Parts: sequence; C-alpha cells; structure tokens
Amino acid sequence: MAAPSVTVIVPAKDAGAFIGTTLETLTRQFEDRSALKLVAIDDGSSDDTGAIMRRHAQDFPHAEVIVNPEPRGLATARNQGLAHVEGEAFCFLDGDDWMQSGRLPVLARALHDMDCDFVRTDHVTVKRSERRLVRAPFTHRGVVADPRDAILPADDRSMVDYPYAWAGMLHRRVLDQGLAGFSDGLFTAEDRPWIWRLHLNATSFAVVDAPHLLYRRGLSDSLSKTLDSRQLHFARAFGEVLDLVEADREAERMLPKAVFSVLTLSSHHLVRARRMQPAVRRELRSGIRTLLARLPRDQAEAVVARIGGPRRRVLARVLREVGHA
Repeated sequence: MAAPSVTVIVPAKDAGAFIGTTLETLTRQFEDRSALKLVAIDDGSSDDTGAIMRRHAQDFPHAEVIVNPEPRGLATARNQGLAHVEGEAFCFLDGDDWMQSGRLPVLARALHDMDCDFVRTDHVTVKRSERRLVRAPFTHRGVVADPRDAILPADDRSMVDYPYAWAGMLHRRVLDQGLAGFSDGLFTAEDRPWIWRLHLNATSFAVVDAPHLLYRRGLSDSLSKTLDSRQLHFARAFGEVLDLVEADREAERMLPKAVFSVLTLSSHHLVRARRMQPAVRRELRSGIRTLLARLPRDQAEAVVARIGGPRRRVLARVLREVGHA
C-alpha cells in the first residue's frame, strides 16, 4: 500500500445531517485513495456523527477516527488532527462543507510545483439554493509571493481578512516549524491568530485556482450566528493577534492593519451584543474594552472616523470609556 501524500483533517460536532456528504466527496479526489489520509475528529457529538465517520473511514486505506467524549472546540480538534498528519501536505475540511471532485490533486500539485509553504483558494458559499463565489483578496494568481506582502493594505480587505483554514493546503514544513497549530480551547475566531501567524512567519504562498470548496452558511447552530458565551473568545483571539503583531520585526508597519481589524470586528460584536443575555453581553464588552485599551489612540481614532452608522457610535462610546476619545 502506498503512503499517503495528503492528510485531510475533518473535525465535526453534531454534523450527522452533513458529514456523510462531506466525507463522500473525499472519495472523489484521487484516483488512488491511498494517496489520501483521513483524520476525522468527533468532537463530543450527541448525534450519529461518530458512527457515520467510522463507516466512511472504511472507504480509505489510511484513516483514523478520534472521539472526544466532551466537546473541546474546533481549535483543539484541529490540533488533534495535526498530530496525525502524514505525507507532504495537509488541509482542513469542516464537517458541514464539501468539495468538488479533483480539488485536492490540483492543490497538491500546485504546492509541490511552486515549492511554497501554503496555497490559498477562492470558495463558494451555499445558503439554501443560493451559491456565491467568494474571491481570495489577493491580486496575483498562480504566482509565488511573500505572505507578508498580502497582509496590507491596512484599510481594505487582505489575506488576513480571509482566515478560513479550509480554503487551501499547507506543506508539511509549516507544521514542523510550529506555524500550523491553533490556540487550544478557542470555540470561535480560532482562525484569526492562525492566519496572522502564517502570513507573518511563513516564507512563501500563492493563491491558485482549483475546483471549489463549498461552505454552508445560515445553519441554525453555526458559530457565526451564535450569541452565547462562545462569542467571548473573540476578544482572546484578537488579543493574540495583537501579541503576534507587537512582537513582529515590522510591528510599526503591520500594526495599523491589526488595529483596523480589531475595531471593525469589535464594532460588529458590540452591535450584536444587544441580542445577548445580559451576563454574556457584559463580559463581551469587558473583553472588548480590554482589547481596545491596547490600541494606539491616534490609529484607533482614525479608523473609527471611517466607520459609519451604529457601529461607529458603539465604538466611540467604548473608546471614551478606555480614555481614547
């Protein structure tokens, strides 16, 4: 039996309605299924997710199913998968998404032929019957580039605003260098410090065209729609982003982008906080105040001046509370 060349890490919790489709699409990637290793993580599911994973694992010569008795969160589950990577390359796939046929060989070939640390792709969002192409925000396609050059500009979308761990493939050396892991215990925004770490520390990347990954949106239990205590992890995640940038050799150059990201995402959460339970809302606002107190006053005021509507009002109020206005 041939050794696998690509490992696919698939964490899922209570994804019984979708995980079969997710894993079935992996059977339509390589002509020789031994080229792929499946690492599936059942993260404390209360439905039949684990049973479906074990059934589909039989379709692959190389497969492991890890079971967490209690949910440990997406970040920790992905880290568990990283400990089982084999082959030259690896990627992530969430348990409610799926891939078009032949996506993985295209990414593996691009990663190998361009000899870069990681490749990124566009993706398609799926909401009921509506599908929409979302482009990776980088001008050059099929060209090896310095990941640091894709962090800026500060006040427009860039590759650190496209944090989706599943939107690409990574070379094994990124894992060996300690750049591929997530912060254990983060239940949301886990991909924000992850993408910043990659772009600050890896040496090469490319945005390439490939068959699409399809990302389900609008699910009732999606973390992007959740208003419970898991949203409190947003402040911790962006605190880690600020830690990374402040310690970087080009901190002065990169910090305006981090400030812009912190403020725009904080405004989003502050507006949503009105629909949270009072205790969760208070704790979220406390975390955001701590986060905003770290920002340079002049940079924070410049960003807020460009934000309109209710987001500007709630940000200005919090900035006054921390002495920034």
